[in-house]
Amino acid sequence: MTIYVGVARRTGGTVSGVFRQKTGASTWELLGGGLPTGIHAQAITVHPTNPDIVYVGAGEGLYRSSDAGNHWERLNTPADLQIWSVLVHPGNHRTLYAGTSPVGVLRSDDSGSTWRKLPNARQPDRVKMSFPCRVMRLSIDPAHPEHVYAALEVGGAMRSLDGGETWQDCAAELVNLAERNPHLRSRLQSDTDNEGMLDAHALCVSAAKPDTVFLAVRMGVFKSTDAGSTWQDVRVGRFSPLTYARDIRVSPHDPKTLFACLSPAAASQDGSLYRSRDFGETWQRLDRGVKARATMMAVAQDPRDAKSISCVSRCGQVFSTSDDGATWNETLLPEGVHDVYAIARG
Repeated sequence: MTIYVGVARRTGGTVSGVFRQKTGASTWELLGGGLPTGIHAQAITVHPTNPDIVYVGAGEGLYRSSDAGNHWERLNTPADLQIWSVLVHPGNHRTLYAGTSPVGVLRSDDSGSTWRKLPNARQPDRVKMSFPCRVMRLSIDPAHPEHVYAALEVGGAMRSLDGGETWQDCAAELVNLAERNPHLRSRLQSDTDNEGMLDAHALCVSAAKPDTVFLAVRMGVFKSTDAGSTWQDVRVGRFSPLTYARDIRVSPHDPKTLFACLSPAAASQDGSLYRSRDFGETWQRLDRGVKARATMMAVAQDPRDAKSISCVSRCGQVFSTSDDGATWNETLLPEGVHDVYAIARG
């Protein structure tokens, strides 16, 4: 088992890069081997069937390792695009998608050797922020392998029903929810109270129910049962005092099991990992005994061991369990880490 963590320097700190911890180790190693010094690592994806293949999306582009992180090569993505998300197609592993900033989606059909920028992968310009909008997460419906969904910060969600060739807006109903419900309004930088509902960080689609999409935004967790056309509030606040949702994942072992990283805010001194075993109907805190000192940013379950789960806070606390949450251990990334964005297990 290997854990990877991606660190950038966006709001402070002095350390960034890709960190790795191998089975049995208690310390973290900063990876080089072709990665630029000080790389801003924002996304990590391990190949679903070959754990030696790892992709890192960064401010400097897209990188791939074929030997579990020892050596890296930069893939031929456009130099002017930051990479914020990487997806290996679950049914055809030669097909890859990468989400970018400024907003766009790249596709490769030859395992990353060549890339094509997909047309019309953009959203209406609803919110003006201090940073360019970015595609934070991509997901494919296992029942409809041509259905691709994207979460945008700060732009809501969009979808493609033809493998990325055309895209449709999925955020209009998110705006409507904010306009109808005062408790879903939030404004930090822009001139609109819709900002919070459009501040999307992650989404996932499960084999348990086709066309059902879960979306993690500033205002909580939301669900669509009609392929992103409409949304309803999961009301995760019934189960957690923390509702700022940073990550949401489907278990690779059970399509009805979901994990969500919840915190008070983007910059906070608390955070927790929650799990639902009934496809989002109810949620329970999983990280009992853990005290995050910052926003909980990301979660990963081991693809070969359902009892092994890791999550990470923004300031570099990595919490791991090998007994399904009964006990946890904490390891720390180096001092100077302030902006963790990604965690993966392979």
